[in-house]
Amino acid sequence: MKKFKLKPIFITISIISISFVTISWGIVGHEYINKAAVMVLPKPMLTFFYNHIDFITQESTVPDIRKYSLNYKEENPRHFFDMENFGSQDSLPKTLAEANKKYDSKFLLNNGILPWFIDEMMVKLTKAFKEKNRAEILFLAADLGHYIGDAHMPLHTSVNYDGQLTEQKGIHALWESRIPELFVNNYKFTVAPPQYIENISLHTWKIINDSHSLATPLLSADKQLRTTTKENNIFVVDAQGAIVKNKYNAAKFSDDYTSRLNIALNGMVESQMKKAVTETASYWYTAWVNAGKPDLSDLDGPELTKRNSKSLKKDLKLFMKGNLFGFKNQED
Repeated sequence: MKKFKLKPIFITISIISISFVTISWGIVGHEYINKAAVMVLPKPMLTFFYNHIDFITQESTVPDIRKYSLNYKEENPRHFFDMENFGSQDSLPKTLAEANKKYDSKFLLNNGILPWFIDEMMVKLTKAFKEKNRAEILFLAADLGHYIGDAHMPLHTSVNYDGQLTEQKGIHALWESRIPELFVNNYKFTVAPPQYIENISLHTWKIINDSHSLATPLLSADKQLRTTTKENNIFVVDAQGAIVKNKYNAAKFSDDYTSRLNIALNGMVESQMKKAVTETASYWYTAWVNAGKPDLSDLDGPELTKRNSKSLKKDLKLFMKGNLFGFKNQED
């Protein structure tokens, strides 16, 4: 299925993103979220987004490339929000501009700006829709999907982001990368359709609060499981009994422990991933509506849309069954 042709520089970035293991939802999580979000869009948006679904899927990891590989200093705080360090929510600034006035740059760098940055991205995406700027729509939509995904990861809202305060180091990547890697093909992508968001800022804070409410149960489930499991069953060990490290020099969790934690979490990872799919589509949809519902059908040549029409119908049928483009989730 032929889709949007990337310019050489973006081909390079996309290749890097495929081979680079990120720390926020991992490659698998972000790519599945953006891909599934395309499929739940309403018809006036679906055809255009589907024409470029490969691009939107692969570009979903680019914010992490900017953060980890390219070391963009301004990128890091866009991915998280340490809620405990900001005090009462009633006193929180409503915009990023207000936050920059209230807090010094070092504080925001260390504690994050995720909810405010999502609002900023929505302004930019709405503008791109109004101007029918094809490239901007695609890049911004893909990026926004990444940050919406991050907002659904409970530990992205907590100062104890990797269990480092409770002797649970490694829980972050275990929850959002290792579990999806092992079990995403068992997930049924039957998700709620996108909804128009009346108040973007309030809605974003609702997502942050909901995610934050899961941080303690997440950490508690892991803590309890670790205390009842022998260390050589938690981590991969070599023939001498030494804990095996991954390429980032962190202890490598065993598949068995990952599976047991997934069960203990009672579907939390899958649930948050599905919520992220619906919310990503909802933010895209809201930006399009707020831009005046511009006609997107003339942004691509008719031959591209015609070439993809059969694939779209086929993929929609698969998606309606809970399968994401032929990936076998469960027995039909």
